[in-house]
This record gives sequence, structure tokens and C-alpha cells, in this order.
Amino acid sequence: MLEAAREAHMAVEKLSPDAFVDDWLRRRALERTLEVLGEAARKVSEEFRAAHPDIDWRGRIGQRNVLAHEYGRINHRLLFEAANRRLPPLIHRLQDLLDRL
Repeated sequence: MLEAAREAHMAVEKLSPDAFVDDWLRRRALERTLEVLGEAARKVSEEFRAAHPDIDWRGRIGQRNVLAHEYGRINHRLLFEAANRRLPPLIHRLQDLLDRL
């Protein structure tokens, strides 16, 4: 999850929303890395998820499902904004959890 979150953030950091929307390669990179992130989240045990409710497990998994199955309805501008806003705290939290293991 951490690697995918970092890669997804790298796909959008330092870009304006317009530059991102106009860059099909970055759009696809973000879509794919968020799919991988959601799939990895799905494989985390229910017990671990319950022990760490501060992570939006359901949101990550749900986003993966939308990206994988409803790709014609993706709003890339909203995806960009969500990635910029939600990924940095998730990256820090996942790194913190890994450091404690």
C-alpha cells in the first residue's frame, strides 16, 4: 500500500489540475497506482483494519473498484484533488505503522 500511495502521489505532485488532466500518461499512472493501492488494502486482514480505523480502508477499496470497473465515469480533476489531499496523510500513517512493526 505504501509503495502504491507514494507512486500515486508522485504522479500528481508539482502539477496543476489542468496539466494533470491534459496528461493522459499521468492520468493512467494515477488510476493504476490507486487500483494497486486499493487491491493491497483489500488484502489487509479484517483484524488489522479494525485495529486501525483511522485509515479509510473502505474508501481505498471502493475507489479501486470504481477505477477498475467504471472507468468511463472517472472525473480526473476530482481524482487529482483527492490524490493531492488524501495521499500525503495516508503515506505518513502507513510509514508510521510499518516503522512500529
